[in-house]
Amino acid sequence: MGRRPLLSFTVCWVAGSAAACRLSGGPLLITWAGILLLLAAFAFWGRLSWKTLAVLGLSFTLAALYWEWNEGRNVSALPEAFVMESSEMEGIPVQAEGTIISTVERDGDRVDFTIKLKDMVWNEKNKQQADSETRAKVQGEKIKVQLKLEAEQEIAAAARWHRGDKVNLSGVLEQPSGARNFGGFDYRAYLLTKQVHWLLKVTGTDNVKAAAPSSWNGATILRWNDGVRAALGAEMDRLFGKSQAGYMKGLVLGIQDDLDPDTFRQFSQLGLTHILAISGMHVAVYVGVLLFILLRLRLTRETALTLVLFLVPIYVLLAGAGPSVVRAGIMVMIALFAARMGVLKDGLNILSASALLMLVWNPYFLLSVSFQLSFLVTAGLMVYVPLANHLLNNLPRWLGSALSVTWVAQMVSFPLTLYYFNQFSLLSFAANFILVPFITFVILPLGTAVLLLGQLWEGAAKMLVSLTEGLNNATFDVVEWMNGWSAGVTIWRSPSLFWIGAYYLLFYGLLYTFKKIQETRCTPPYMEDETRPLEGLHPYSRANVGGGKGQTKVSAFRSPLSFLWSRFTVSLLSLCLVILLYIGYQPENHSGAGTLSYFDVGQGDSILITTPAGSNILVDGGGTVSFGQKEEWRIRRSPFEVGAKVLVPLLKKRGIHRLDAVILTHGDQDHAGGLQAVLEGMPVSALLFNGTIADREPYLKLMRTALERNVQLYGVHQGMSVSPDKETELAFLWPELGDQDNKPEVPVLEEQNHDSVVFRLNMKGHSFLFTGDMDLAAEEEIMEMGRSRGLPPESHIDVLKAAHHGSKTSTGDSWLDYWKPSAAVISAGVNNLYGHPSGEVLDRLAADDIQIFRTDLQGEIQMKVQEGAILMRHKLE
Repeated sequence: MGRRPLLSFTVCWVAGSAAACRLSGGPLLITWAGILLLLAAFAFWGRLSWKTLAVLGLSFTLAALYWEWNEGRNVSALPEAFVMESSEMEGIPVQAEGTIISTVERDGDRVDFTIKLKDMVWNEKNKQQADSETRAKVQGEKIKVQLKLEAEQEIAAAARWHRGDKVNLSGVLEQPSGARNFGGFDYRAYLLTKQVHWLLKVTGTDNVKAAAPSSWNGATILRWNDGVRAALGAEMDRLFGKSQAGYMKGLVLGIQDDLDPDTFRQFSQLGLTHILAISGMHVAVYVGVLLFILLRLRLTRETALTLVLFLVPIYVLLAGAGPSVVRAGIMVMIALFAARMGVLKDGLNILSASALLMLVWNPYFLLSVSFQLSFLVTAGLMVYVPLANHLLNNLPRWLGSALSVTWVAQMVSFPLTLYYFNQFSLLSFAANFILVPFITFVILPLGTAVLLLGQLWEGAAKMLVSLTEGLNNATFDVVEWMNGWSAGVTIWRSPSLFWIGAYYLLFYGLLYTFKKIQETRCTPPYMEDETRPLEGLHPYSRANVGGGKGQTKVSAFRSPLSFLWSRFTVSLLSLCLVILLYIGYQPENHSGAGTLSYFDVGQGDSILITTPAGSNILVDGGGTVSFGQKEEWRIRRSPFEVGAKVLVPLLKKRGIHRLDAVILTHGDQDHAGGLQAVLEGMPVSALLFNGTIADREPYLKLMRTALERNVQLYGVHQGMSVSPDKETELAFLWPELGDQDNKPEVPVLEEQNHDSVVFRLNMKGHSFLFTGDMDLAAEEEIMEMGRSRGLPPESHIDVLKAAHHGSKTSTGDSWLDYWKPSAAVISAGVNNLYGHPSGEVLDRLAADDIQIFRTDLQGEIQMKVQEGAILMRHKLE
């Protein structure tokens, strides 16, 4: 701490910010007191001076107060200005006036940008009566604008909007949606880190009036920068083919808008997405090239350093100014300045200074995944690589350095990769070791050269384009080949902060112990300037003595106790790390209970059943319903899809490595659509369906994917049952068994609702009924068959999944009388177009005193099934 006071100060600042972020009130005060006591203990034991203690305690305290101060300011002024509750403002029409403060991005028929308000009113009467004080309250608030284009001709109008434009808009206010499932993505919290509290939904460019700024202001530089980036991106589009332009723009310019989603997924699976975002490696390459060129031009070292120092901010702006490139830019500028002044200090102090500057500028950088990974990996390389190098002393220096840097980067980023992305490829190290240097030192310079030559020497640029595209195709082939080993992708649940901290401590302890062992082996028993012992009294045998170039090297003497202790330490730390990894790899622990999770997937169904023995069964997968064929210009590059954006991340976050079975109740898109992403994103053992095929391309694609991935297909019917473990049984009640078993082909059935798979789940003495989208006719037939087989009319179940999202075409009075459920779950989308759930169904359930749970109101509904009790919770209050 004494050698690096800035590092200690920054660590305490980060700790104070993190404590204030996660805690408040009493817990925050207790944490603050605990930190001060810990620092006082260090001072008491002589590890810290009291002056250092005071500085570090002040750092923690100031950081916590600074975070709380920013949190207090990060609130919306609109409810106070409108004299309304936030819930009352949802959906009201408003007229807004402000300035565009972000890039204007278009994806298909949607345009997004952020404005800083100058004024906002919510009707003409309010506009006449609003005084200057009320209007002043909303000034400076940021609003996220989401505009839907109505016609293709409007694309040109939206393309003329730029950062800095003054705009008048008419639209409706909406609050960003929060997380609706346990562990789901919280869009509201994400926008909060951008100081954005409201969305303004606008339809058509006619509701936007934009004008360029009349004078120069602070945003002019950013406006100019946006224009330059757009021009460079257009040049990339002109030079490279459509399939590769997006990749090269991401690699060279940090523009990822046009990156092919499949390419991104392939790179992501191997842990290579960092190469597609401008980072420290890119900055280092450009700075190194610039210094090389300037020094070859006979400039003095001081002049070259000064020129590059002023060029770095320009590159940071052109690269998009994301957290990782800002961090790298600040570090490089500090290092260049220190080198210019001849006072270059160590990297950890430079890293600390850049982190402190960024967090003071915007404390919410702390919550950015890019910020966390960038700083953590950089710090890890500085701390761990010197320790890891000792393990590779027998290799050539260049190879050992490359291996240690790649390995340490992988090990350091591993916990955060699990925390945010919940998967890790066993081939990630090989992919990074082979491809990152190739892309960084070959493809990146080639792409930059193409961009520079595009306007100067077209012929040379085209030749380089052909070479670059050929090398890119080879890269894509290698990435696809590596991803072909699906077993190499491991799925992990999100670890706790305690687990992450223990991991880093154990990893450091192992490397440190190995280093000490290596140093002991290589340390001679005497120094060169010491008197050597007489040869006759030498305690070592000839076997321990080796020569080289006239110098005798003797292995250091180590006592047996020291030898055993070092081996014991390594074994103990290794065992603890293995145990820690084993614990982290396990799925969520339900303590022998079963669980049912009724996910909120919008207007659709998806339920996860986890049995007491740990088997996982997914019932339906939701799905994004689209109406009709979209015009080509409306199609988005990466449209929202429930399976990929909601369901698969939720399953991975809970550490589910494999689905033992997927039950597809029927082929409608709002039940089957999300399963395509499930089959592509994680292992599935079996797919159970109603024994029919819907002649629709998404459904046929799903079945083809199941066959390609060796998923066992089973057509189920009434009378069948499955027992995943001794405490769980699934008894299928519908569809009825026809004569399809005698036909070689699976029958085609377009109207699937009537033949939805219906089954009863018995678990730990409790019963649950799953009904898909069955109709009243199917209900009557099931009851009639039950009566004919002697099932008593009072067959009781604990929880009924209301069929067809609570539609009035099902869940009849006789059905409720037959099963007598204690509770019912209705899965429906918020403000859906169908009016689900039906008021008639709600009345029927209320009349029978059945407790109602709804995903549109309560988000995910989770039930923990124990002996004699079902514990229930839901995400939203």
